[in-house]
Amino acid sequence: MIEHTFDTTHSILYVRVKGALQLGDFAELAKTVDPYIEQTGDIAGIVIEAPAFPGWESLGAMVAHFRFVRDHHKHIRKIGVVTDSAMGKAAEHLASHFVSAEIKRFPASDLEAAKQWIMVRA
Repeated sequence: MIEHTFDTTHSILYVRVKGALQLGDFAELAKTVDPYIEQTGDIAGIVIEAPAFPGWESLGAMVAHFRFVRDHHKHIRKIGVVTDSAMGKAAEHLASHFVSAEIKRFPASDLEAAKQWIMVRA
């Protein structure tokens, strides 16, 4: 389960992982960012706060996650992963092979640093 907010002023999607990822999570994310992407072309970035990776609630949720990434990664410039989990470091390196966004991990205490990093245009 995730919660999210979208800062349209800075073009940053904030995602907080609260439990196993659910099928509907990604439909909600798409409903939030798709209209903005249609109007502007891109979003500056996503900040993902995840104390640990909780996995997926179902196979359908995993497929929805991968589809969301496939359909959106070219419209996202940066992804900041805010976590102390060792999985965050692995995700940073693994995901960089599959998405066009620049990915960087930040300690769980550095949410503001992730936001500032995304706001700096590369």
